Amino acid sequence: MQSKASPSRRQTAAHVNAIGRATPAHDFHDRYVSFMPAGLSGERERRLFARMASRAGIAARHSPLEPGGGAAALDTGGFYRAGAYPSTGARMARYEAEAAPLAERAVEDLADRLGPGWRAGITHLVLTTCTGFAAPGVDQHVIKRFGLSPSVERTTVGFMGCNAAFNALKIARHVVRSEPEARVLVLNLELCSLHLQETGDLETALMFLLFADGCAASLVSADATGLELDRFGQALLPESAGQITWRIGDDGFDMHLSGAVPRTIGTHLPAHVAELLGQRPLSEVGLWAVHPGGRSILDAVEECLDLGPEALAASRDVLASHGNMSSATVMFVLAALLERAAAPGERGVALGFGPGLSVESFTFRVAA
Repeated sequence: MQSKASPSRRQTAAHVNAIGRATPAHDFHDRYVSFMPAGLSGERERRLFARMASRAGIAARHSPLEPGGGAAALDTGGFYRAGAYPSTGARMARYEAEAAPLAERAVEDLADRLGPGWRAGITHLVLTTCTGFAAPGVDQHVIKRFGLSPSVERTTVGFMGCNAAFNALKIARHVVRSEPEARVLVLNLELCSLHLQETGDLETALMFLLFADGCAASLVSADATGLELDRFGQALLPESAGQITWRIGDDGFDMHLSGAVPRTIGTHLPAHVAELLGQRPLSEVGLWAVHPGGRSILDAVEECLDLGPEALAASRDVLASHGNMSSATVMFVLAALLERAAAPGERGVALGFGPGLSVESFTFRVAA
């Protein structure tokens, strides 16, 4: 008698078919590096800031704010003016004005990659963002702007931080596995530069040295092209809840990023990855898509997993050219891997880290 197939084998495989990307017009990294030290408490702190900025592995970060403003402001429009940083309401108004055009550009890039007819049959839209809220929001704007069906099912994943893209892909995978004809548009949009804080604290100034803005748009479907999503994993690391926090304050969103994060990741990640791979050897993994939360986090991942110097090249390249764009960042890394000449069937692992301290992960393979 023929044995029954396991549920996982009966279900349709979901694929990330293509990924579009967009960033705002202005590179504000150098301006931030030159402007922020003026508010630090002393010359020693200013020297440390300059030294850490030179070692951050970041060359550019993008924002809708045009750099400039002389000694009085970070940007030409005076959004960040010394002694008068904006309220949370003003930041949300700017988010609402900037988010939709950025999403449009990412979707247009996705459309260019998929070709004519890309929008046909889109049934679902999943949006992740943790840097702004407005209703009606980006999801409805995109549906109207690109003429998608008004019956498209919408889901917003909010305030889950840097690893929210993993949750969006997980949702998209569940949809495709249960409805094989489904076509899911996934948007990961963040405007981190709208949450800079006026501070004399060195740690806070260095934390915001990492963050930047960007949007990724991807299509997930049963079409066997791109990257096949395989197995997902997640974990809350013990005794680390306060190491990454993200709360809404009166003067924007207040973030805390502890210097202990790389050490915590290094301690617990090997066991998590071993379980994700079902104890199969790391040598079977040819592609690594690690969220570049910062150079020290990438160093910790490389060291604790004993990876070669080229394993995280895509992550380091994205960090250098874009900074940490929160939930959009790992999608930029996956897009870079898609553009490289990976062999059909080559296996990969994606890893992300967020508030909690939480780890999100999945395995994938290049479609044949």
